[in-house]
Amino acid sequence: MKIAIASGKGGTGKTTVAAALMSVWGSSAVAVDLDVEEPNLHLFLHPEITDSIPAAMEIPIVDEEKCTYCRKCSDLCQFKAISVFGEVIMTFPEMCHGCGGCMLICPESAITSGKRELGDISIGTSLGMPFFMGRLRIGEAMSPPLMRAVLDVVEGRVGAKTCDIIIDAPPGVSCPAVTAAMECDAVVLVTEPTPFGVYDLKLAWEAFSKLGKPMGVVVNRAGIGDDGVYAFCRESKLDILAEILYERRIAEAYSRGDIITGVSPALKQTFESLASRIKQFNQTVEESCHA
Repeated sequence: MKIAIASGKGGTGKTTVAAALMSVWGSSAVAVDLDVEEPNLHLFLHPEITDSIPAAMEIPIVDEEKCTYCRKCSDLCQFKAISVFGEVIMTFPEMCHGCGGCMLICPESAITSGKRELGDISIGTSLGMPFFMGRLRIGEAMSPPLMRAVLDVVEGRVGAKTCDIIIDAPPGVSCPAVTAAMECDAVVLVTEPTPFGVYDLKLAWEAFSKLGKPMGVVVNRAGIGDDGVYAFCRESKLDILAEILYERRIAEAYSRGDIITGVSPALKQTFESLASRIKQFNQTVEESCHA
């Protein structure tokens, strides 16, 4: 089962929760940092990186000697990554989404495949379990292609094994966050009991609920703010899977890059209970698959 640890906004404690879950999940877990624009799960899991591979995506290369300027490629491309102006054809690699449609539709086979660097994928181990992390190339505008490349590597390395994949997803509800949620079997939303927290939780629920996946909420910094988050969860029939109290000890552990399950036995038990409840999602997923 793939589980996305997501949030409506940054700073709610999403990565803290993902790292803590890894520490209590058991030997069948895999950690994946898909927040490729600003990966930071490694700051808590301290993985031993054993391999790093480049990631690239397919972009069009045009042979102008074969091109008849028929415009079929330009008319197809919604992102205007390839355009025809009279008898001039131009490609804009940074705008290409890598669908390959222009290569398929060209009647003269004048378009072949080139490559655009996306970033790199780090592979290693943490807590005795596999760890994967994507890091977007500086200047690269699109993160979903790299995210999918990371998941392809994960599938190639551990896909045949019986394991659960814990994904630290990008924050927010834009394309990267939705891409992560779409690739997962269940979504855990991390929020905080503040006006900003409940506002962005609503956005996340509206975005991810349409995917039809099991979803629950972790309330971080419980005890501050107001009860708006709890009221929204009741109205939306969202289960609150766990509450993490607002404590100075947790902030101190976070500042040191420590996994917070080491703060106290009670907090470790909270995450063990959270892991158990998330694993129950697997039954829901299996039932929906057999329905």
